[in-house]
Amino acid sequence: MAAEAARVAIVGRPNVGKSTLFNRLVGRRAALVHDTPGLTRDRKEASARLQDLHFSVVDTAGLEEAASGAIEGRMAAQALRALEDAAVALFLIDARAGVTPDDRHFANLLRRAGTPVLLLANKCEGRDAESGRLDAFGLGLGEPLAISAEHGLGMGDLRHALAPYLEMPAGDGDSAAPDVADRPMSLAIVGRPNAGKSTLFNCLIGEERVLTGPEPGITRDAISFDWRWPDREDGRAIRLIDTAGVRRRAKVDGSLEKLSVMDTWRAIRFADIVVLMIDARTVQAFGHGIEKQDLTIARQVEEEGRGLAIAANKWDMVSEPQRLRRQIVESLEKSLSQLRGVPLACISALDGQGIDRLMGAVLQIDAAWNSRVGTGALNRWIEAMQEAHQPPLVNGRRIRIRYATQVKARPPTFALFVNKPADLPDSYLRYLANGLRESFGLDGVPLRLHLRKGKNPYAENA
Repeated sequence: MAAEAARVAIVGRPNVGKSTLFNRLVGRRAALVHDTPGLTRDRKEASARLQDLHFSVVDTAGLEEAASGAIEGRMAAQALRALEDAAVALFLIDARAGVTPDDRHFANLLRRAGTPVLLLANKCEGRDAESGRLDAFGLGLGEPLAISAEHGLGMGDLRHALAPYLEMPAGDGDSAAPDVADRPMSLAIVGRPNAGKSTLFNCLIGEERVLTGPEPGITRDAISFDWRWPDREDGRAIRLIDTAGVRRRAKVDGSLEKLSVMDTWRAIRFADIVVLMIDARTVQAFGHGIEKQDLTIARQVEEEGRGLAIAANKWDMVSEPQRLRRQIVESLEKSLSQLRGVPLACISALDGQGIDRLMGAVLQIDAAWNSRVGTGALNRWIEAMQEAHQPPLVNGRRIRIRYATQVKARPPTFALFVNKPADLPDSYLRYLANGLRESFGLDGVPLRLHLRKGKNPYAENA
């Protein structure tokens, strides 16, 4: 590391979670946290780490409009001075409360300050926060990253957003996000006990890095390893994560196993792509496709917005492989329709059979998960979809999708501006989601479609 670490300043109005994020990045309760607004008054600086990034983080007082001589005004001045030495500022808003006049006022100040700004929508652990996050686009500070400082959600996305500012030389002037191929893909291997997760982990990296054996539950905590696929200098950088097996909740026994399972769910939350390992022999014995617990894990991956690939392990030990493959595919189509087109790779982790096909599927899913659709192409597609199959009439008036834009990737998320959003049926949203997958190569990744009321929000700025 350099002699002096790059500084990251956390700013925002009072009580949006700045000190909670500070503690999260520092790794300990270095700043007091309480519901009382304005508890932090002075700048607090400490060494911080976010995955592989090391930097100095500065906690600041809440930004409030106030006379310069008042204590609130001096606190705000201290906070703004912290920007002068910062490589980047993290501007927090409370997504549950939505964008406030103070947020807008200080967004204007930050734009004039000249310091690069990342906009963070905090407290996004619940679905009711998504509306406030989308409203934050109006602050003009770019895409708001959804995080929960208290629960540790979104830290992987924050790491990727911070990396260009902390790793590039100062004055370079390039604030664009790094190319997908330049950052490590976080790839987690999950599944039930004894499905072969650790065997696949060792097979991929080419060494006996983790213990394997016939006994279920050997792996207790998540193990990561940085490596490239293919295993050469120009291969794709990957952070591979082996996890503990997840049994049905009713069968989880003892505090140690509960901690292991919690660690696995955390690995899913922080992953980019997840490989769900299933035991092909067990599926064949079951006789009805994928078992319920495997589907539960797959749904959790989808809910977290991660990309998913299925690896049917021990394929060399099954009879009637073609029939079994059809059963698995039909089971996925029936029970996991929200992830239509999820790839299935039939492998043997023990002898390396099918590994190239699995990793090819993983890279394809990663590309789709990171993809962006141009606004022009998206709106031409929306018009064509409505011409082919019009939305229904409500009280004699046709529902109309006036405009669409992709608001984020990872996973691909789209905002649809509709004249009657509450009346657009779920069946029509499924029709649009299936069309998006077919037209833009988004099979196998979660899609998020958010309905908004109003006209084209960019029309006035066009």
